[in-house]
Amino acid sequence: MKNYILAIDQGTTSSRAIIFDKSSAIIATDQKEFTQYCPRSGWVEHDANEIWDTVYEVVKGALRKSGLSLKDIAAIGITNQRETTVLWDRKTGEPVYHALCWQSRQSQSICEEWIAKGYEEKIHQKTGLIINPYFSGSKVRWILDNVPGVRERSEKGEICFGTVDSYLVYKLTCGKLHITDVSNASRTMIFNINTLEWDKELLKDYDIPASILPEVVSTSGVYGIAEKLREIEADAEVPVASIVGDQQASLFGQCCFEMGNVKNTYGTGCFMLMNTKEKPFISKNGLLTTIAWKVDGKVEYALEGSVFIAGSAVQWLRDGLRFFPKSSDCEQYTRSSDGVYVVPAFVGLGTPYWDNDARGAVFGLTRATTKENFVTATLESIAYQSKDVMEVMKEDSGIKISSLAVDGGASANNYLMKFQADILDVNVVRPVCLETTALGAAYLAGLAVGVWKSKEDIVGYHTIDRTFYSTIDEEKRKAMYKGWKKAVEATRVFK
Repeated sequence: MKNYILAIDQGTTSSRAIIFDKSSAIIATDQKEFTQYCPRSGWVEHDANEIWDTVYEVVKGALRKSGLSLKDIAAIGITNQRETTVLWDRKTGEPVYHALCWQSRQSQSICEEWIAKGYEEKIHQKTGLIINPYFSGSKVRWILDNVPGVRERSEKGEICFGTVDSYLVYKLTCGKLHITDVSNASRTMIFNINTLEWDKELLKDYDIPASILPEVVSTSGVYGIAEKLREIEADAEVPVASIVGDQQASLFGQCCFEMGNVKNTYGTGCFMLMNTKEKPFISKNGLLTTIAWKVDGKVEYALEGSVFIAGSAVQWLRDGLRFFPKSSDCEQYTRSSDGVYVVPAFVGLGTPYWDNDARGAVFGLTRATTKENFVTATLESIAYQSKDVMEVMKEDSGIKISSLAVDGGASANNYLMKFQADILDVNVVRPVCLETTALGAAYLAGLAVGVWKSKEDIVGYHTIDRTFYSTIDEEKRKAMYKGWKKAVEATRVFK
């Protein structure tokens, strides 16, 4: 029995390959960053070919470091940055334009056009999403409208659309498969989460040809063989056995299998998801309704809040302001924010505001303000934004939240996790393995090939590193949060 799973974690700024064993332990990992293209203010693009090259290299790197052969790998699981949109030639696999990153706002005018046409409520009810350039639908339309010849070629069936997972599967299977799973499809603003089909009415509204769409499959299942890896080992027969959007992967990797379980991932952005099982709650407060996964023929849903800028605010301190050489260094500068509030609305504000025009601002500066105050306030902004999300999540679901599972790079920061517990007044639970996104993809692939037998089997391998508890009183918590809300309000006025 093969007991190793290779997880491909294709993120916003880097690609990683991680090999896990049956006990959920990391055997080897490799990571490579790739270029971020920002040709205009608010535009963020990636080179899909470069993404693929980094994925291929980290797969080889992880295998080399592990000392394992591809013959030891039971299956490959893929998790990916969601919403990021790729259109490519069906025969050659060559992208027709840069991938439009989920962060990119270049399709905002298209979204404004759809809002003006009165599509908002229809889209919300059908897809669980709001009209926003964050999602793939308007990005597809932008490429069709702005890249010469692509619309004509699309209508002839020569072009494929997919989120990054689709492109990776296409490349791994040497063009044999053009698929996506329900979790990624539910982030396109084209997929009907009630009927579980691409919505024909929305395609007509968006003026997007159905011929470019991938087949939608389960989140866990054997789809095909990664034939491209035969270049590494000629007789390799490794199945691709899971596809899952990164935030849903983290929800699974955190073993949030019960109604009301909540996790928060601190990555480039910050994403809080609540498992709502078979019930798709349609939010009244700016949350998104999304498909968590489809396993063994059963679809489960989640409520989601999206914070656009989290770990990237720390990168800004590191690269833009040159406060420290490594992101991990920021914790040594945490003292007190001393009344300073940083609102990192670099690309607008997500849940619950959905304000595309807001831009970053700093409040409460005095002559006594120090670098330490500024760094601390930036870290605290991540926790405040997460509180904004949790407040509306409790209201929409009617569920009392007593604990929050956390993961992602910034969850290693003890100051941030303690402040998060204080401002939320919940227990913040950090697992031993912070790579829960990749782990979720591995679990889902392993379920498909029998490495793990069930969710209950998986739970037995989930171990906790540390739990952070709130130690401040309610009066102080309310005062701090009131200051944050005033800062956000002022930020949104100044445009």
